[in-house]
Amino acid sequence: MDALTGLLDGPRARGAFLMRSILDPPWSLRIQDGSPLTLITMVRGDAWILKQDATPVRIEPGDVAVVNGTEPYTVADSPGTAPRNVIHPGQRCASVDGTEMTMTGQGVRSWGAGPDGASVMISGTYQTHSEVSRRLLDALPGLLIRPAGTGDRALIDMLVREMSGTEPAQDLVLDRLLDLVLVSVLRSWLATPDEDAPGWQRAQVDTVVGPALRLIHDDPAYAWTVASLAARTGVSRASLARRFTEVVGESPMAYLTGWRLTLAADLLRQGDATLEAVARRVGYGSAFALSTAFKRERGVSPQEYRRRPALAPLASPLPRVVRLT
Repeated sequence: MDALTGLLDGPRARGAFLMRSILDPPWSLRIQDGSPLTLITMVRGDAWILKQDATPVRIEPGDVAVVNGTEPYTVADSPGTAPRNVIHPGQRCASVDGTEMTMTGQGVRSWGAGPDGASVMISGTYQTHSEVSRRLLDALPGLLIRPAGTGDRALIDMLVREMSGTEPAQDLVLDRLLDLVLVSVLRSWLATPDEDAPGWQRAQVDTVVGPALRLIHDDPAYAWTVASLAARTGVSRASLARRFTEVVGESPMAYLTGWRLTLAADLLRQGDATLEAVARRVGYGSAFALSTAFKRERGVSPQEYRRRPALAPLASPLPRVVRLT
């Protein structure tokens, strides 16, 4: 398992909000639904995405935009068009005066002016609330755009067809299609050199660090040492330790500890697994050992963390825009 596979296990879509908006110019949507991660693609017509403190960015039909962060933003036919409709939490659509916006006969997930509108936009939101998800979202720029490509076009066409009907298991099919679009964009992002990218992203293609990362993500509960990782990757212990720290920004054991505690934090939020069971799953020999490491790194005990409310909204990412090629 590579690092991306491990991280995507957190934000996997489950009952994601997917909507098709059919619009005639002038149009402008103020998005203030609080979703941490949103995918936007234009099926017909162009659009502009306007985030606070960032230059407006144009997207064309087939482009896929990944919007990272819970701060409100605007999608419009032109940067100068004032918002006319607002997308609220729960994907409730209303005009700026509060009038609900609905449309029947075009599929249960569609709204707008009518079936022949000049612009058609598909948007899908992830309601990510896990520690694993945060590691991915913290790394993403505020806006990531992948230009139209053959692979994405086929997936988007499938999304449109599925959203137009009411077939059985529709939610499941749409969730998986949305996942495929997201993975397609993120794979392109990971393959693009980026000096501001986190160390684990740059490490994916490193011939020394990449294999070590995959070993850690494949089996985080294994009693890894720098020596055992080095032996499995075919380099010396000193070479692995030096290269890993250079590329990732922390030592192999520090990365392993962070990943184990991230997984433990998610498990503590899920169901009623005992602390002993969580400890075994993430590589600690006892509940006491996990509790000691958890409190040292996070400032609270696992029990206190479990009792706390769900995660607060993510801090806003830097308003950085990355357009893939």
